Amino acid sequence: MAWFIKTETLSAAFEALPGPERAALLQEHRAWVAARQAAGVAIASGFLVDAQRCPGGGGLLVLQAGSYSEALALIRQDPLIAAGWVRWQLHEWIAATGDLAVSAETRA
Repeated sequence: MAWFIKTETLSAAFEALPGPERAALLQEHRAWVAARQAAGVAIASGFLVDAQRCPGGGGLLVLQAGSYSEALALIRQDPLIAAGWVRWQLHEWIAATGDLAVSAETRA
């Protein structure tokens, strides 16, 4: 299994939505991630903040899949992607050095 990184930034249309609508869409995304986790997919999602911990740097999703096409098919099911609310890129990550473990115990 390979590791994949999906980076994203919110579209201007998403940012223009009222706060409660944005919150509901983000909750749909979190529920989608949780359902993938419950199905046994190694996946984690979060957002980027600046030095003052203010959001706005976009999002990051890390997942494990058997191939690029499998990872691509999976993330295209994300409600934020399916509805076009984010601009995104997907890359396979090939670790060159270091030791990084992702497990249920390290999830926040």
